[in-house]
Amino acid sequence: MAEFEPRAICVRDISADDFIKAYAEHLKNSDKFELPVWADTVKTSVAKELAPYGEDWYYIRAASIARKVYLRPGTGVGGLQKWYGG
Repeated sequence: MAEFEPRAICVRDISADDFIKAYAEHLKNSDKFELPVWADTVKTSVAKELAPYGEDWYYIRAASIARKVYLRPGTGVGGLQKWYGG
């Protein structure tokens, strides 16, 4: 009988919600990623009237974009625009 070999866990093995929450927290705690000063007043789409209410929305959006680009290499601005709107 063959021995069980544990395989590596990748982004596809983790649910999107869990990965985005964990990576957003990592981005928030790292000093390599700074929140722009305009992040509290910017809208996320042309169709939106107000800025997002959550304090961590910028980190969550960045984590979500990072996951999308990782899972689909070659994704450009046009593909992200279709997914996130505006």
